[in-house]
Amino acid sequence: MSSVSAQARATSAITVPVPLGDRAYDILVGRGLIETAGARIAALGARAAAIVTDEHVGPLYAQALGRSLEANGLRACVITLPPGEATKSYASLERVCDAVLEARIERGDLVVALGGGVIGDLAGFAAAVVRRGVRFVQVPTSLLSQVDSSVGGKTGINSRHGKNLVGAFHQPSLVLADTALLDTLPVREMRAGYAEVVKYGLIDDIRFFAWCEANWKGIFDGGPERDEAVAQSCRAKAAVVVRDEHETGDRALLNLGHTFGHALERITRYDSSRLVHGEGVAIGLNLAFRFSAALGLCPLSDAERVEAHLTSVGLPTRLSHVPGGCGTVDELLDAMAQDKKVKAGSLTFILAKGIGQSFIAPGIEATKVRTFLTSEIDAS
Repeated sequence: MSSVSAQARATSAITVPVPLGDRAYDILVGRGLIETAGARIAALGARAAAIVTDEHVGPLYAQALGRSLEANGLRACVITLPPGEATKSYASLERVCDAVLEARIERGDLVVALGGGVIGDLAGFAAAVVRRGVRFVQVPTSLLSQVDSSVGGKTGINSRHGKNLVGAFHQPSLVLADTALLDTLPVREMRAGYAEVVKYGLIDDIRFFAWCEANWKGIFDGGPERDEAVAQSCRAKAAVVVRDEHETGDRALLNLGHTFGHALERITRYDSSRLVHGEGVAIGLNLAFRFSAALGLCPLSDAERVEAHLTSVGLPTRLSHVPGGCGTVDELLDAMAQDKKVKAGSLTFILAKGIGQSFIAPGIEATKVRTFLTSEIDAS
């Protein structure tokens, strides 16, 4: 990419509005947004901000962001946590809440989440409960958090019983998705985030899935395709959130692949050396389509097309691809039983009639799930 084109893109941003009445906010997508973050955040009218980050992201961007905030009239502090899924814990929540209070952050002030999905979920939950709710800003630094977890107001931590089982809905006041920050993201993390990008096409937009098949290399290389992929993913999620903010209806479609994926994360004890969230989602997407095909709902050719694309990107697609094993059928079923989508003891899956034709399938019989998982493990 030429320096001229990079500079031109840095001066502009794609705006994706999230129209939620008096809680409406904008998602800004583009390169170089962190350079103007101080002014954009200061425009929200706060007097102070607590930046929550981790030991990987903090040394790269936290001090510069803090200086930018202070240059625009905000008192700023930095709260730094260990990286990784294990940080989404009660202990870390207590640490962040106490640090925010110690920094004298008031209701009109801000918590700024600077990091990936773990930091965004944790910092957002802390903002939701400190002083019974302070405002917060998302500055997502991974592809996964830019296209998924930073948008929509879901915040929370993990319990020993499962992922994201303790949390709150708390919408951000602003999301700044600086796609230039992804230039130094490890390829494994880019792939993991890409699973969430593809998900939006699989849910209800076969044209976007086909666009991903044709343009995924540009997303990884940092071309204009990256900005468009992030913006389109945010548009898709924002549209669902506006229709169903608290997941009482079709927002559950955003969980395509996640019932399987979350179970795999629990079985691997959230050990990122074995499996990260997006890899679990990638396997889960394939399982959801193969399960749909096994139930006679979806053409097998569509399931094969999904697997072929995710394999070409370098993502895992099978239970046998989980390092250290995926557990037994009973362990998988037990992990699924703690899923947030369980109602009256019955599992609700997001299944598909084809690519771009996903639907909510409540009350799937456990025997059918067991038979399918047994065949998947045996095939491995």
